[in-house]
Amino acid sequence: MVTAKTRQKILKTFLDLLAQRPYEEVSLPLVAETAGVRLSEMRSAFPSRLAMVAAFAEAVDKEVLDERDEDMADQPARDRLFDVLMSRIDALSEHKEAVRALHKAARQDPALALEFNTLEVRSQKWMLIAAGIDVSGVKGGVMGQGLAVAFARVVGVWLNETDEGMPRTMAKLDTELDRGSSFMRRFDRVEGVAKGVRSFFRKASERRRDRSSASESAEKGYDEDVPVGA
Repeated sequence: MVTAKTRQKILKTFLDLLAQRPYEEVSLPLVAETAGVRLSEMRSAFPSRLAMVAAFAEAVDKEVLDERDEDMADQPARDRLFDVLMSRIDALSEHKEAVRALHKAARQDPALALEFNTLEVRSQKWMLIAAGIDVSGVKGGVMGQGLAVAFARVVGVWLNETDEGMPRTMAKLDTELDRGSSFMRRFDRVEGVAKGVRSFFRKASERRRDRSSASESAEKGYDEDVPVGA
């Protein structure tokens, strides 16, 4: 059984290697050798590079959730989400070069981008939860995916930002949140129309069933009144 300390050492080694070379060059044997662990331990801790990326995302999620600013609770949802996502940027900062390698790898490999997207959507749903935003149902899935795409754009700007105050990153995040808010308002309108249409057809179907049942009952009643031998 691999200890938590060994898992942490392997993950740190993976991120350190990513800061020095492309993702495709960071093989499992290289991580194991650099971390000083046996391949069997590597297998037990992380069976794939994607598993290490997932562990990294989860660690960032945990840091953001643990440091959530409770004083933002009375602020508008958009402001709360802005604060949460900037906290996520801060959490990523320690491993900026590793993030750069992952970002570049995803841009070069569509299949890998889809795998990373699945992880990012899961993380962004937690960011929405941290901001006090409901992620249940279809709307939650749409918001999670939209935020994953938007945050990837923000990260692209952040990776090339040299100013420690991150004015360009914050401006990009503002723009993406404005765009997302506009989209969700349109989505709400479409969803409202869709619900109305579904309700109309459901009621129409119920009325047809009611008429059919009434017709069948009338026919049965008529047959019972016909004299035998008529």
